[in-house]
Amino acid sequence: MPANDNTPRLMSVADVVREIGLSRAELFKRRAAGTFPAAVPLGERRIAFIRSEVDLWIDQRIAARDAGRAA
Repeated sequence: MPANDNTPRLMSVADVVREIGLSRAELFKRRAAGTFPAAVPLGERRIAFIRSEVDLWIDQRIAARDAGRAA
C-alpha cells in the first residue's frame, strides 16, 4: 500500500455489507461456503476483512459478468 494512501486496509462487516450490496446473512453464508474472502479475527467477537481482497472479489464478479457477455 502506498505510504500516502489513507484508505484503511481492514474493513468492518458493516463496511463490507455496504460496499458489496449484500446482506450480512448473505455475506456470512458466502464466507462459510468459501466463496468470499476469509475474515481476519481482531478479538474474541470481532472480525474484519482485508480491503484489497474484497476489492478483488468485486473485480472478479465484474469480470465474470463481462465474460458472460462475450460468450
